[in-house]
Amino acid sequence: MAVTAPPSLRASRKPSVSFFAIWNMCFGFLGLQFGLGLQNANVSRIFQTLGASLDEIPALWIAAPLTGLLVQPLIGYLSDRTWTRLGRRRPYLLVGALLSSAALLIMPMSPALWVAAVMLWVLDASINTSMQPFRAFVGDQLDLSQRPTGYAMQSFFIGVGAVVASALPWTFEKVGISNTAPAGIVPDTVRYSFFLGALVLFVAVLWTVFSTREYPPEELEAFQDDAPELAAEAHPNRARGLIWVLFGIAGLFAVYRAAIDKQLYLICAMVLIWGIALLLQKKGKPSGLFGTIMLNIETMPDTMKKLAPVQFFSWLALFSMWIYTTSAVAETWFGSHDPSSAAYNEGANWVGVLFAAYNGFAALASIIVPGIAKKIGLRWTHLANVWLGGLGLLSFLVIKDPVWLIASMLGVGFAWASILSLPYAIVSDSVPAKTMGVYMGIFNFFIVIPQLVAASVLGFILKIAFEGKPVFALALGGVSFLISGALVLRLPKEKKA
Repeated sequence: MAVTAPPSLRASRKPSVSFFAIWNMCFGFLGLQFGLGLQNANVSRIFQTLGASLDEIPALWIAAPLTGLLVQPLIGYLSDRTWTRLGRRRPYLLVGALLSSAALLIMPMSPALWVAAVMLWVLDASINTSMQPFRAFVGDQLDLSQRPTGYAMQSFFIGVGAVVASALPWTFEKVGISNTAPAGIVPDTVRYSFFLGALVLFVAVLWTVFSTREYPPEELEAFQDDAPELAAEAHPNRARGLIWVLFGIAGLFAVYRAAIDKQLYLICAMVLIWGIALLLQKKGKPSGLFGTIMLNIETMPDTMKKLAPVQFFSWLALFSMWIYTTSAVAETWFGSHDPSSAAYNEGANWVGVLFAAYNGFAALASIIVPGIAKKIGLRWTHLANVWLGGLGLLSFLVIKDPVWLIASMLGVGFAWASILSLPYAIVSDSVPAKTMGVYMGIFNFFIVIPQLVAASVLGFILKIAFEGKPVFALALGGVSFLISGALVLRLPKEKKA
């Protein structure tokens, strides 16, 4: 447990650290994004190869956001209260890396669809075990003036890792490795990519774990903290909880009676569970995991509340892209929706190139985004970047030559770089250092809830409004980016370092 420093000692700021110190503390993100890049570009392909229909894929993808919703607040809560010989956050980085690497080795060898689905749960839970402490780690180690640089450095490594990971199947095919396989078997190009990814992920995280140090709790507490102290007591609203419960029950009944898309059950269940959580909240000073997280949700800073819809629409767009780009490109530009055909796999490999392109553009954008933010502010910089992403996804409706889709990825890359850095820089300035971990976990709610919404309703919307054509999911993602950008202007002006 952290020791609270006397007010007289809480006067100094964290010292500035060198470029290479920031490099070391962020390098592990190269490995984590290697794993996520492989997941985002290839999991839909693996599912379809193992027999999943296009309608089933969004539900199978639910594993990713749901594990984040559960794991990140838990890990944040625990890491805020941890101190070992390895430090506060680094034990979680190491454990997450070990489990993630194991999942990457197993997933492409899955003999059946259910095995691959379970491995996605394991992979995403493990990556989240490392991801959340990495976000808090930068907030712990860096002063207000260096946090935008730290999160931009994370974005750079995310971009570099994902570029290589996304392009690996295409690269392996070019050197002669088979890109097709019998029905129900994942091609060797994908298998070898995941095997290499497991190695890179583990080594990169290991580099950060053993090349960095952490402030002891009492020393961290002694630094001046610009964030306000938040309320220490809960004031539950039972009436609000009851309303959410009734809405959830009514929704479940409506979906059942109307016999509409079963994936809509998830949205109704989320509403019901949130209502129950509000009803269970106790008045007074909270104790334990549940009470602490509920209090932190209730007392989250106004900045976090205003960031919620910004993040919601940004990640709704991203998840639309990750789920449907493979099927959209294979069907629209390569003329196939048969996962065992050469045309489909050629299209799937091209998606890997496109994903490598947007991550490469993101790596370059992460170098210039901090400079732009210093000149025009975090809000306007983020607005411009996510609008570029919106135009990029909307352009899928008009481009005829798949090669030109790389130009679309330029806008997506700028949006991705901004989403991975600027919101975290904003929120880290608004919460106390001693609860940085749990608040970063709660901040993840604004990322995973839109992903759950996307997994629940996108297939339904495509079916009833767009004849099931997956390219329109990307267009809906483009509109979501534009809405996200407009909502950025609701945020208060950022504090000066």
